Amino acid sequence: MSAFLKLLFRNRLAALGAVVLGAILLLVLLIPVLPLKDPNATATADRFLRPFSEGHLLGTDHLGRDLLSRLLHGTRLSLAVGLAAALIAATIGSAIGIVAGYFGGRIDNLIMRGVDMLMAFPYILLALAIVAALGPGLMNALIAVAAVNIPFFARNIRGITVGLAGREFIDAARLAGLGHTRIIVSELLPNVLSTIVIAMSTTVGWMILETAGLSFLGLGSQPPQADLGSMLGEARAALITAPHTSVVPGVMIFLIVMSINLLGDGVRDALDPRLRSGALSRPRATTLVDRTGPVPEDDGKGLLALQQLQTEFHVGKRVFRAVGGVTLHVEKGECLGLIGESGSGKSVTALSVMGLVSSPPGVVTGGAVRYAGEDLLAMRYADLRQRRGENVAYIFQDPLATLHPLYRVGEQLAEAIRCHHKVSESETRERALELLRAVRIPNAESRLGDYPHEMSGGMRQRVGIAMALANDPDVIIADEPTTALDVTVQAQILALLDDLRRERGLAIIFITHDFGVVAQLCDRVAVMYAGRIVEQGPTKAVLAAPAHPYTSRLIACVPELGGGRRELAAIPGLPPSVDDLPPGCAFAPRCDKAQTACRQGEIALEGTGPRAVRCLFPEEAV
Repeated sequence: MSAFLKLLFRNRLAALGAVVLGAILLLVLLIPVLPLKDPNATATADRFLRPFSEGHLLGTDHLGRDLLSRLLHGTRLSLAVGLAAALIAATIGSAIGIVAGYFGGRIDNLIMRGVDMLMAFPYILLALAIVAALGPGLMNALIAVAAVNIPFFARNIRGITVGLAGREFIDAARLAGLGHTRIIVSELLPNVLSTIVIAMSTTVGWMILETAGLSFLGLGSQPPQADLGSMLGEARAALITAPHTSVVPGVMIFLIVMSINLLGDGVRDALDPRLRSGALSRPRATTLVDRTGPVPEDDGKGLLALQQLQTEFHVGKRVFRAVGGVTLHVEKGECLGLIGESGSGKSVTALSVMGLVSSPPGVVTGGAVRYAGEDLLAMRYADLRQRRGENVAYIFQDPLATLHPLYRVGEQLAEAIRCHHKVSESETRERALELLRAVRIPNAESRLGDYPHEMSGGMRQRVGIAMALANDPDVIIADEPTTALDVTVQAQILALLDDLRRERGLAIIFITHDFGVVAQLCDRVAVMYAGRIVEQGPTKAVLAAPAHPYTSRLIACVPELGGGRRELAAIPGLPPSVDDLPPGCAFAPRCDKAQTACRQGEIALEGTGPRAVRCLFPEEAV
């Protein structure tokens, strides 16, 4: 409960709504002990007294009745009716939606067509028709408001239930012999309950408003009974001569509806697991930099150099050290391979270079990233944005996810060029055409008008490479650009990158899981584990004689074709969670060479250049 409240009050508007609504509820609950006048006692001699009159804090209405007393009693009634209507609508509507979504077929068709018929009518007209049929009265208004909101709950819950009804856990429940009722109550209902609560929290305010609207028209509460809508209806005749009689209930309706809606948004955020984890938080334009230690001095190595880079993810009280002090550099015309298991920190390291790690929750907490001697982490956003694409470009792993589905390929290439250079439309088109030809796309001119979904995976990846080359960058970071491609297209992409590197003198950081790709393309290789470099050196030397046990195990896992039958090797255990790394070597729990010293203290990356290894007992001397 405390965690829920903490998440709820993290949203300041939701906290404001909770405070306002709490104050209103407190006043309503204290009605029996407050020194209030009889809300129905008339005194025609005291008609339309102004606020702050003696004995009448908010004044009186057209019959001399105390407005403060009527306001609090009317607020209590309006809140009770709104909450009751929401509860009734949610219960009936959710039950209809769950039944329709679970059974499907004819039952679903029949139920949802009836719901569609109800939704075809404007809700206020439908409510008026129900009240006209039942007769004026607060209870009938409650029934009308609840009835017109049942289709809203039914359609929303039915949509969620349809997605759940075909899931494996429902099939398992059927195979276990559970009946329909038990499956609905024990399997489906718990999974849609949070959605029902969220829908209720965001619709209570509107139900109060709808009830007030019916009372305003004289179809809800009847005299002398007061609710906020009837108070407004009675005051409309004196709107000009005594405006306070309308303003007082009007402000209360505004406060109630706005506070409930703001609080409902907070409840939705606190209950949604994606929002709760920060996955849907709006990220900053660049990664937050909060370096606590001293910034390393420029050592003059490489065109692009990472010096003791540290990147963390702060999720609640947990701190995930995704990059734990990485030092790398790449020279002009060189290709550096970055390899390791999934989750070892390769992509986060690459994204940190240009401030592309989402914040929240990502934070760069230490180190430096230098391009041509400039610290990118210390740059203003405008300067860093100019470096993105112009000097350091990024090829993402999945071009279908990074290319905009609603824009043609030519338009996206043109945008990448115009972001950095002021060129005419014709020049932009020629440049885009030249880029597509450079990445070996056949019929390049006709391809400019294609949408991303009209291209194959290999073609889209070539477009991603073309966009990276659009402004002749000096450095390209390629994040597993061939993972999802077949071997033929993969070979073509690798050959293309190698040709471009040699022709243009590009520096490339190539992230991959494939040692075959490393052997074909990379001059040097760095191996990552648990956010740190555990070995680096010339590709041929590392592949021929790996020094770190982790590197050796990775290479052993690569299948050998044509070598006869052999056991398929695997590394035992799982990589450690980076929010709870073991002391000493992070690989020690999975290493058969680990000794007591491996689990104590910091282990440095040492060796005789250009080889280096982070191990006390390497496979062979470095």
